[in-house]
Amino acid sequence: MDKNSIIGFVLIFLIMLGFFGYQSRQVQKQQAYQAQLDSIAAAEAYAQWQQDSIWRANNPEAAAAAEAAPAPAAAPAAPVYSDSLLNAAASAEAQLITLSNEKLEVTFTTRGAQPYSVLVKDYLTYGKEPLYLLQPGKTELGYVIYAPTAVDTRKFNFQVAETTDSTVVMRLPFAQGGYIEQKYTLSKDSYSVNETVSFVGMGHLIPRNVGSIDVDFDAIIPRMEKGYKNETQYSRLNYYFPEDSKPGNIGNGRRGEKRFNNNIEWFAFQQQFFSAIMRAPGNFSYGEFSIDFLPKGGEDLMHCKAGMRADITPGAERIDVPFEFYFGPNNYKGLKAYGHSYEKVIPLGGKIIGLFTKYFIIPMFDWLHTGIANFGLIILLMTIAIKIVVLPFAYKSYSSSAKMAALKPFMEKINAKYPKQEDAMKKQQETMALYRKAGVSPMGGCLPMLLQMPILWAMFRFFPASIELRQQPFLWAEDLSAYDDIIHWNTSILGMDHISLFALLMAVSMFFYSKITMQGQNAGNDPNAKMMQAMSLYMMPIMMFFICNNLSSGLSYYYLLSNIITFAETFIIRKWVVNPEEVVAKVKAAEDKPAPKSKWQQRLEEAQKMQREMQKKGRR
Repeated sequence: MDKNSIIGFVLIFLIMLGFFGYQSRQVQKQQAYQAQLDSIAAAEAYAQWQQDSIWRANNPEAAAAAEAAPAPAAAPAAPVYSDSLLNAAASAEAQLITLSNEKLEVTFTTRGAQPYSVLVKDYLTYGKEPLYLLQPGKTELGYVIYAPTAVDTRKFNFQVAETTDSTVVMRLPFAQGGYIEQKYTLSKDSYSVNETVSFVGMGHLIPRNVGSIDVDFDAIIPRMEKGYKNETQYSRLNYYFPEDSKPGNIGNGRRGEKRFNNNIEWFAFQQQFFSAIMRAPGNFSYGEFSIDFLPKGGEDLMHCKAGMRADITPGAERIDVPFEFYFGPNNYKGLKAYGHSYEKVIPLGGKIIGLFTKYFIIPMFDWLHTGIANFGLIILLMTIAIKIVVLPFAYKSYSSSAKMAALKPFMEKINAKYPKQEDAMKKQQETMALYRKAGVSPMGGCLPMLLQMPILWAMFRFFPASIELRQQPFLWAEDLSAYDDIIHWNTSILGMDHISLFALLMAVSMFFYSKITMQGQNAGNDPNAKMMQAMSLYMMPIMMFFICNNLSSGLSYYYLLSNIITFAETFIIRKWVVNPEEVVAKVKAAEDKPAPKSKWQQRLEEAQKMQREMQKKGRR
């Protein structure tokens, strides 16, 4: 690691600290500003009350007459539509109809013939409350058709035409003939709801130039998990173009808006572990999306809106527009079974990382779960299995580190021989010669470590998105999908209001592993090397703690196990595999012999020689 990389890491750490501090200050400013507004409003109300009291005291007769006077009669409401049946439907009382299966309880309202609430069975919120993916009174799904003026289905009460255990049919009739029909079917033992919006006998009402209907879906998704920051980070609004490799999205904790004029197959209001998906088999021809995250202290998580357009063929006596809904958990296999690429809402990483997760991590996780109920034990066995797979690649790194530890006395002699900064090149040459005599490659451990990075990143993406870990306890952690706070406080300090024990233990294990690997490294008088060692020993564990403190405790637990196993592998290799005496004997035996030079080393020395000659010519 060069000086620029070290400076970069330091700047990243400082930026993180500054961001956490800035965020904390902004929250405090917002609270203070709101308190000021509330105080002003209270003062104005009090001042108005004083004025009213003074007026009543000075004008008792007028005040008494004003209080005794009857309220003015409300003006009669003007007809909204010229169609008498629509006016009657606008003022009728709404009814609620419920369809239920083994997985869902969907309640519909005749007001707009739309879903009123969706209860996902077999799941609870973090507070052990029933899990409503769509909340009563906080969801709107409407269709707008020109017949011949704009008719918004949300404004009218539909008539119930048919109900069964799995189907409800509602209709909105027109005085001039024809009706709008909405039919919902809840599939058996499924999270799927099918809908058909039909325009029957309305060919004389729908103008010939109207080739589409507008679809508006508006929902406030509630909070369901323990950690607000983690839940918002993994919640978003997805939209999927036909045959695309993955869906686009907005959100992930930030407000966002998008608009598209091309075909869209489906969109999803995705909470961390649950999604409300709407699909148009014939594709939407237009899409406008927005998402906004609500304040931390409330019961709701985010407000999602989708304004879509679906094409129709005007002139027909019956126009059917089908839609499909999914209301359920973000389970990879479950979503994939629907065959519409719904599983792509789960963030598994890019192409390479995603392939590794889909074809190695998830199958191994599911296979272990078939015989083991304890997810803490499953993560332990997964970690051991992964370490065994990568051990052939990691062995070279560990053995190279062990050999370099044996060369520490020789390195101390070289550092003592070349204490000056201007002798850095000579010290480097002699150090490389020492490594060649001992058969050590200082870069030998880099490639194996790089090969392990995709695995670490795959696990970083897998654990926070794995619904299987949701509300699963292990040791002191009550939920492996959320942080395990052993200490909690109300005031945010550097963006933190708790300490996760697994994250803390992971950082401590990283510190001790870095410490043992540095035993064979001697920075000498090189300030850059000393800074790099300090960065690895102190800064990296601190940074990883800040990153993992709000994330899944299952992820921190995995990193902790990985560090402990790596520590054990390094200890075993140093203790019983690599013999320091053999390394030292090999160096002493080659002391009077010229060290073999690789082609790369020969080219490097030639370049250094040319550089010295050019420097001499420059001095002249």
